[in-house]
Amino acid sequence: NYGDDSRSEVILDGAANIYVAAQTQSPDFPIVGGFQNKIGGGQDGIILKIDPSCNNLIWSSYLGGSLDDGAFVLDINPQTQDIYVGGATISSNFPGSKTGTIGPSFGGGTEPDGKPSPDGFVAIISNNGNTLKQSTFIGTSSVEIIYGLKFDRKGFPYIMGTTRGPWPARGSGTVTPLTFGGSDNSQFIAKLDPNLSSYVYTTTFGTGSKKPNISPVAFLVDRCENVYISGWGGWLQPTTKDPYDHAGVVGLPITSDAIKGSTDNRDFYFIVIQKNASQLLYGTYFGQDNGEYGEHVDGGTSRYDQQGVIYQAICANCFGGARFPTTPGVIGPVNGSTGCNLAAVKISFDFAGVASGPKAYFRGVPDTIGCSPFTVNFRDTILNAKSYQWNFDDGTPDTITTDFSITHTFTDIRSYRVRLIAIDPNSCNEKDTAYTTIRVGNDSATIAMDINKIGACEALEYQFNNLSTPQTKPFTNTSFTWDFGDGTRVDAGTAPVTHSYPQPGSYTVKLVLTDTSYCNSPDSLPYSLRVNPLVVAQFETPDKGCAPYEAVFNNTSLAGNEFLWDFGDGSTSTEEFPVHVYNSPGQYTVRLTARDERTCNKVDDTTMVITVYEKPTAAFSYSPVTPEINKPTIFYNSSIGGVRHVWYFGEGDSLVKNTMDTVLHQYNVTGTFNAMLVTYNAAGCPDTAIHPVESLINPLLDVPNAFTPGRFGRNSIIKVEGFGIVKMSWKIYDRWGQKVFETNDRNIGWDGTKNGQVLPLDVYTYTLDVEYFDGKRYRKTGDITLIK
Repeated sequence: NYGDDSRSEVILDGAANIYVAAQTQSPDFPIVGGFQNKIGGGQDGIILKIDPSCNNLIWSSYLGGSLDDGAFVLDINPQTQDIYVGGATISSNFPGSKTGTIGPSFGGGTEPDGKPSPDGFVAIISNNGNTLKQSTFIGTSSVEIIYGLKFDRKGFPYIMGTTRGPWPARGSGTVTPLTFGGSDNSQFIAKLDPNLSSYVYTTTFGTGSKKPNISPVAFLVDRCENVYISGWGGWLQPTTKDPYDHAGVVGLPITSDAIKGSTDNRDFYFIVIQKNASQLLYGTYFGQDNGEYGEHVDGGTSRYDQQGVIYQAICANCFGGARFPTTPGVIGPVNGSTGCNLAAVKISFDFAGVASGPKAYFRGVPDTIGCSPFTVNFRDTILNAKSYQWNFDDGTPDTITTDFSITHTFTDIRSYRVRLIAIDPNSCNEKDTAYTTIRVGNDSATIAMDINKIGACEALEYQFNNLSTPQTKPFTNTSFTWDFGDGTRVDAGTAPVTHSYPQPGSYTVKLVLTDTSYCNSPDSLPYSLRVNPLVVAQFETPDKGCAPYEAVFNNTSLAGNEFLWDFGDGSTSTEEFPVHVYNSPGQYTVRLTARDERTCNKVDDTTMVITVYEKPTAAFSYSPVTPEINKPTIFYNSSIGGVRHVWYFGEGDSLVKNTMDTVLHQYNVTGTFNAMLVTYNAAGCPDTAIHPVESLINPLLDVPNAFTPGRFGRNSIIKVEGFGIVKMSWKIYDRWGQKVFETNDRNIGWDGTKNGQVLPLDVYTYTLDVEYFDGKRYRKTGDITLIK
């Protein structure tokens, strides 16, 4: 199989420690506290545990016998925290006790070159790396290799790989697994007892060939114990011989809802098999058809998440020649290179069942620590349940809701283990439970600070003083973080801190309480620091407006820590970013005085003239006030000071007028509509008037029976006439039954032409289907005489 000498896997535990399974041929590989400190043969597996910072190798060990071995995959048993490793070996003396296991002895046969054919293996290693607890061979007298190893929630390991030997479906107890594809398939799946003593079940999928169909890539066992596998198959270039002897993907089991149901035999393949191998849930191909080079994996990491979603990396669309499938709106819809390019595929299979993922928020920020009374907003982050059951561990009754979020207040000073049960009776697991811990205290700290400029007035150096006070225990040297707003952060206590800024500008400085032993962590105190050798007063706001004009002042001053605003109407402010309302028309001179004793010039000021215009007065009346059947409404404009008038009649129609003319409007349906007039003066200032207007419509319909196209006047275009029509379809035909005109808009009429050519004098027939506002439908047919 492709790349077997360099397969490896990296996983994390709950504390973010890093675990690596790989292989080495180096006899001097660094070993720290491992169970096997010397290489066993030509190539050994190697297992590593590294701390989250990658600064410390916690432990490492060889894993192998006297011949070649490869550690390809690993996972952590959720019940015992032991590490299970899988891969392939040709070492009959592979290390580890095998007493009572599935494969106590090496079963591989002999390859044509005289070397042993490999068996798969599974090994159990203590989490501290000191002990190889157990191992077993997995295989027949032919070739078996393990490419996937995952656990279900109960701590049962599942393995996935390829075989060239007879691999029957096996079950235990009430489990009777199926096989998928042919009767002698080359990809296997097995569920093992945690002590490796027996199979719970085994199954296969494929096409009945002794050759592998795919090179497996990703593997998952979801919370419902469904099994997911991704892989690719078929040799890259169909004109050349496949050195890895694949059978290809043609004939693999496909379901009716597959993304791609056919293949050029050089594609990716995704399969989902139900718990206990009882049913094929999904099977699909994925990839382009034809092209010079097939899709494949040249390394990289591909994973399923716990929701049953694949994130697949693909070396794709090599040298063009075909179109690799991409979805609308993606960042890279086409291959931007002349060779191969990386493609990323995300597919949600939607078989993983309901899940719960509670997260706590305080003031919109994720937080699990607070001061009494502590009000927390909880949210489920998975969002696939029908209902949610919350227990807050404070003696209050459980709360059951269909909303994914809930708010709760904690008062007692202690820790709470909050439980969420997500429920969906129609999912494969029905319920899922998760917990989060909330800590409530009364030991808040008061955050305060002071900032002083130091050095020459031209310098950009400042001293930051932490004036915070605790209620109980003292702060440590790392209780706080100073964020200077320029990308620099410093962990600190209460001692003063100095910082030089690289250039002038405005910086938001934050003092953050990061010590979680205080209940108000991570509270922070922000401060806007304007850094510049000279104070320069400046501000922005639109210099024209309509009364009452709300001026929003954006203070863009350089430096400055004290500001005085004079708005020119007798009002002042010392706010940094004030808002001021001018109620009367006129011109106002605004003056900003900025002070900063830390700068070289200490003070500066600037002015701006703001012009405030008077607004017009919008007003109108209408008749008839009491509606009359099918009569238009007359609108009378009595506005003052307007030069432009925009009418909105309340049912979607509008009209723009530059005069005070009377306006006539015909409503199409019975009802009450908010008619609105927006009047603008020469300065562009608007005013609005609104009145409710009633209409009374009796549905009617008619079509004239003759018209004279090509002449000016009312009869040059023929339209549907009527009242109360909300939908219509009007089609006109010549004497030969050919359609000459069609419209669904009653405001569009026929001008006697077809494709721009005037039609001859004749009698034309029509069909007209309408729907009135009351839901009633009506069909009318008739004749139209075209007269010249």
